[in-house]
Amino acid sequence: MTATATISRADARDLLVELVETPSVSGNEADCAERLAAFLEARDREVRIDEVGNVRAPGSSVLLTSHIDTVSGEIPVELDDGVLRGRGSVDAKGPLSAMAVAAVETGASFVGVVGEEEGSRGARHLVTDREEPNYVVNGEPSGWNGLTLGYRGFQSGTYSVTVESQHTSRPESNAIQHAVGWLSRVESAFDSDGSTVESVTAKPVEFTGGVTADGLATEAAVDIELRVPPGASAAEVREAAEAELDAGSVSWNDPIPPTMASPRTELARAFRVAVRNEGGDPRLLRKTGTSDANLYAEAWDCPVVTYGPGDSSFDHTPDERIELAEFDRSISVLTDVYESLEVDA
Repeated sequence: MTATATISRADARDLLVELVETPSVSGNEADCAERLAAFLEARDREVRIDEVGNVRAPGSSVLLTSHIDTVSGEIPVELDDGVLRGRGSVDAKGPLSAMAVAAVETGASFVGVVGEEEGSRGARHLVTDREEPNYVVNGEPSGWNGLTLGYRGFQSGTYSVTVESQHTSRPESNAIQHAVGWLSRVESAFDSDGSTVESVTAKPVEFTGGVTADGLATEAAVDIELRVPPGASAAEVREAAEAELDAGSVSWNDPIPPTMASPRTELARAFRVAVRNEGGDPRLLRKTGTSDANLYAEAWDCPVVTYGPGDSSFDHTPDERIELAEFDRSISVLTDVYESLEVDA
């Protein structure tokens, strides 16, 4: 059995602050990963950083996992009146720190993964490189009394087009017009504002275009992200987007499928009971975004849920923040859940 230890809430908060103070934009997580590994090693957990940068501490058949990386954007780290501000405080170093603390206190397996914000390289490696656990709790902000059961899937790609140059007085479309037109038609084809988990979102995230270096053509490129609702497939969404092409082509990246977990699994029930034991009213959530839980649910035939402290409306925003009292309560919920499960060493 993995040795366990009690961690004071003051020490748990210190870990959270330290991780938030350590920048870890996707692709540059090494410093933060080392600090996280040091926390675990100091509490007698076996730990290693694997070949892609994941922090891995083996333990029981319950896997607690969250991501180390953040999106870009510097936010001064400030702790004021019980609220911690800083990039990554809610997405997802609050859940990450809570998972690490709960793993030390219970003996659960723990993995801090890298690259979640850019293709989920850490989670993709993990599902090919370890045995299937009995339960997976993925760390993302749900609120201390919330449990996320569903996420939309994700499909990204790049549209590109090149058109021979014409005088700008001519009616023929140049490459930029073709790109803008394709985006507009794709949005109309899905006919959705993207506000619900059942809808498709088509979102351009980068646009470049202009005259080619030799002056003989115009070119344009658009990086696009599509969200795939439960019940649909990435292939269906790609086909619909490609049907709107009148010029150019789209190169697609590896998709992430949508996921929807049952609220009646032993794991989901354990969370509802634990939240009530802490004086809360459990909330079951379905989210419009995508997480590593999608990949775990696809690869492993075991219950997978997502849980973590914090308000996800602050994800990726300039006002990212988390309440420390909520962080404390989430650790108690995680340890209560673990103690109620049938766990294999």
